[in-house]
Amino acid sequence: MSTAVLRTEARLFRREPGALFWILLFPTVLLVILGSIPSFRRPDGDFGGLRPVDAYVPVTVLLGLIVGGIQSMPQTLTGYRERGILRRMSATPVRPSALLFAQMVVYGGAALASALLALVVGRAAFAVRLPGQPAGYLLALLLTVLAALALGAVVSSLSRTTKIAGAIGSAVFFPAMFCAGVWMPVQSMPDALARAVGYTPFGAAAEALNQAAAGDWPGWGHLGVLVVWILLLTGAAARWFRWE
Repeated sequence: MSTAVLRTEARLFRREPGALFWILLFPTVLLVILGSIPSFRRPDGDFGGLRPVDAYVPVTVLLGLIVGGIQSMPQTLTGYRERGILRRMSATPVRPSALLFAQMVVYGGAALASALLALVVGRAAFAVRLPGQPAGYLLALLLTVLAALALGAVVSSLSRTTKIAGAIGSAVFFPAMFCAGVWMPVQSMPDALARAVGYTPFGAAAEALNQAAAGDWPGWGHLGVLVVWILLLTGAAARWFRWE
């Protein structure tokens, strides 16, 4: 049953051009636009000697995760609840939890595909080095996906309608983008601001990905911040989530 639900949700997701663009393509499109600026392809002291385009690859990787977890998944889940789909499913052999699992797999998989696309295009188009510590990079990426999905589940649990989900999602979305470094990569932030941002899930993720990209193992402090956020957000979602 769970496999059938997963296949159905994946098929429905493929029919959503907006979600496909904003999760899978927009982060890479943003990277291409930034990489097309000549000054972004020259080393910059404000970025620790990196080229700005190098610093923005982890940012675009995080952007797909943020869009999928905070913007797209809550809208879908809240829409199912609002239309009574979850309530009707509870009377069938397919449990609503199977739908929640399928949603997390679909949006988590889309976010990871977006990250891979950004890395490949960054390497092919702008000679951005691939992560020097791939195992650490993958670990940080997986933890970040879990944190984004857990945050999305909290947004879903607090939203009775899709309009409310959109409002809460937008309120969380822009601070998350700032912490991820969309407007100012973490490397170029003042020290005090960078330390503060490092205690947020996406700030810690940006730091961990930057370290792994440079060839170092991600700091256990940053990974620990991600784990703590995953536990806190998952607990909150489990406590507040309602199927009806």
